[in-house]
Amino acid sequence: MANFPFDIVGFDLDGTLLDTHRDLAEAVNHALSLGGFKLVPPDHAKDLIGGGAKAMLAKAVTEQGGLPDPEFRKIYKEMLAFYGQNCAVHSAPYPDAVETLADLRARGVKLALITNKFESFARDVLTQLRMIDCFDTLLGGDTLGKGRSKPAPDPLIESRNRLGGGRMIYIGDSSYDVMAAKAAGIPVVVAGYGYCDKPAQELGGDAVIDSMAQFVTLLESW
Repeated sequence: MANFPFDIVGFDLDGTLLDTHRDLAEAVNHALSLGGFKLVPPDHAKDLIGGGAKAMLAKAVTEQGGLPDPEFRKIYKEMLAFYGQNCAVHSAPYPDAVETLADLRARGVKLALITNKFESFARDVLTQLRMIDCFDTLLGGDTLGKGRSKPAPDPLIESRNRLGGGRMIYIGDSSYDVMAAKAAGIPVVVAGYGYCDKPAQELGGDAVIDSMAQFVTLLESW
């Protein structure tokens, strides 16, 4: 365990550690219904996730012709309120995710959660799923301020600094994750089972896994 190649492992949340698409879909559909739009199928939410809640709703609205900014802001606010009350109804960790976190912690690895979800929402869903204590630090899309969320490298660099530096690797499921890691000079693994916004092998990561069960073994061989 002393020879484990990384001191810090950073995790994306939606589509990497947790399958959250049903709760996100219900929040989006709540907002769409208020705006007079058609509801989206729950599985379509997987194609909308990435970049945070505002980007997700914007994609769904744009697909149906768009909405003037004042009206969009109104339904976006309603979406956030709804999600805040219903963020962990259906959401659950992917198979082997909890065991993977425990394995890494047992090896003395520090764990960072780096997501574009608002920090308060990320903390809430992880608390409700009893996973919050797995992480040594958590950064949301709003933690560092406007323009400093993924794909900017800032949250990855900040998390590494918070944890005292060292060898770090990141895992995520989107182009945002890969771009942020590469800009930070950090190797990145693609969670091919997640909500990838293009084929996993085309995202440009250093490796791709098909399940969280493969992750620690991959890191051991790095």
